[in-house]
Amino acid sequence: MTAFSLLLPVYGRDDPAQLERAFVSSVDEQTRRPDEVVLVQDGPVPDPLAATIAALVARSPVPVQHLVLPENVGLAHALAIGLDACTHDVVARMDADDVALPERFARQLAVIEEGYDLVGSGLLEFVDDEGVTVGRRTPPVGEETIQRYARFHDPFNHPTVVFRKAAVQRAGGYRAVGRMEDYWLFARMLMAGAKAANLPEPLLKYRVGAGAYGRRGGFGQFRTELRLQRLLLRLGFTTPGQFLRNVFVRGGYRLLPVAVRRTFYRRVLHRDFRDGAAGGAA
Repeated sequence: MTAFSLLLPVYGRDDPAQLERAFVSSVDEQTRRPDEVVLVQDGPVPDPLAATIAALVARSPVPVQHLVLPENVGLAHALAIGLDACTHDVVARMDADDVALPERFARQLAVIEEGYDLVGSGLLEFVDDEGVTVGRRTPPVGEETIQRYARFHDPFNHPTVVFRKAAVQRAGGYRAVGRMEDYWLFARMLMAGAKAANLPEPLLKYRVGAGAYGRRGGFGQFRTELRLQRLLLRLGFTTPGQFLRNVFVRGGYRLLPVAVRRTFYRRVLHRDFRDGAAGGAA
């Protein structure tokens, strides 16, 4: 079977207990375990978190590369450094506060082994108790639908993806664009001809923090959105008409009050693709 690496970034504000749950769920509890973990420590961390990292590395059932960056460089740069260190061409992403379902990698690696370069999945949202689901994201399925939807919104749930390192590097790798480095990477991968797929079923539980929707808005995020849309237009990924629509809809979303933003995100920007909802999202 195809060997693969698990790429897991950690930084100073991550919670030790949440990191431990993320690690155990994506390594110990998997029916198909990664062949190595590349744990990127993005800058200094508090002692309790450092102790948890050390314990996880020591008792891991698979080899762990623990990369310690001397200062915090941000998620995009940390992922780029970690990706370079991955031994295997196939790499699975995982965040330090989420929970992977046991069949996640078995399901996604089977698709990768069919010749795909990028495979995402659906996810379930929770707040504190992973047993209580507060939302669900079902991504677009099928290459044509993914391509169409990608002109309006990121068609992949970033924490769920498994990809080929070579395909990421052909597209130029992770590049910092505010909180949108994933969308920018996936657009470039699709533009470069990456063969992409989504599994509609949820294979990961995604932690929704209290400030999740607050961080998606404000003038800073509006400027980041405008920058991203300009990059997509220059790449030729979007047309001028799509650019204007995205600036109006996606940019306007950044300026909405938090309560309105939450509803708008779920109903417009990140539609659930169950029940045949795929048709009009692009």
